[in-house]
Amino acid sequence: MAARARPVLRLAAAAALGASLPAPGASQDARPRNVVVMIADGAGVAHWTLARFAREDLAVGEFPVAGLVDTRGHDHVVTGSAAGATALSTGTRTFFGAVAVGPDSTSLETALEAARRGGMATGLVTTASIADATPAAFGAHAVSRDEQVSILRQMIGLPVDVLMGGGRRVFEVAPERAGVDLWAEAAGRYEIVESREELEAIGSGSGAPLLGVFARGEMPLAAERSPSLPAMVGVALDRLATSPEGFFLMVENEGTDSQAHNNADRDILVAEMLDFDDAVRLVLEYHHRDPRTLVVVTADHETGGTSLVAGPGRIDTLRYATGGHSAAFVPLFAVGPGAERFGGLKENREVGRLLLDAVRR
Repeated sequence: MAARARPVLRLAAAAALGASLPAPGASQDARPRNVVVMIADGAGVAHWTLARFAREDLAVGEFPVAGLVDTRGHDHVVTGSAAGATALSTGTRTFFGAVAVGPDSTSLETALEAARRGGMATGLVTTASIADATPAAFGAHAVSRDEQVSILRQMIGLPVDVLMGGGRRVFEVAPERAGVDLWAEAAGRYEIVESREELEAIGSGSGAPLLGVFARGEMPLAAERSPSLPAMVGVALDRLATSPEGFFLMVENEGTDSQAHNNADRDILVAEMLDFDDAVRLVLEYHHRDPRTLVVVTADHETGGTSLVAGPGRIDTLRYATGGHSAAFVPLFAVGPGAERFGGLKENREVGRLLLDAVRR
């Protein structure tokens, strides 16, 4: 048997040409049954370059559509996770720190809410607190990302069918800050797990809503994370796949952002990127089993002003320009029904509008 050709990333070509290759079997008017949005928070082109140098056969290298995303906000050039994720979730650019509200602070329907309204199951999986900015922008509304008790209460109240990440502290402070017992509210709606062992034991379970809270705040580094991001994604897919009307799932790795904020060593940043790509691989395999699944991989913004420069002996060296965010474009990869619509150079709000269109029934 002839060796399979190694998949090649097509980011540069797609960005240069403003075009993309169509997904196999997809058509312009194809509507997906399932939609998975995967966000490597803060991951720009250099983050993915580091990942590619460490692993030639990245899962995103098998995605037939690629492009770049302009991440600006409504009134700012260098955005943050709340406004950046809001553009992706609602198709609207907004002010800094806003969560799924417009520039006038009016609540906007998110892709997750639109999916739920159409009968789809919904999921949010993150290595951050489950009430942090990126998941919040898909499952709640607030004029400030700091309103985490209100944000988490909204998510539980929907309820989001699968909700996993860190954030135990939000439950702990809720009685004092808002006079509510979020554990009690969650217990009335969810099966609750708080460890890898409990998650493994519950598996695909009964199909009832699932809440997993695995850390007091953000979950640890990829090498120490338990459960791993791929493990959480695997359970989420098993749970959501039982929905007769399909599902919407948002997956985030926060470590790609927080470790760039920390100007972490190369090995740490690479580990975060590869852990995220492992999760992408799981979702890509699910797409192969059910080609009606649209998968979009991108970021809300770039963090660190990361670049690779020539060091001693012309060895590529990671360099950071900042401990904050930058306005650099971020990559996007897509596969599945309608994936070709995401290729080329897009504004973040354009990506959001395409996601809304994909889930509206």
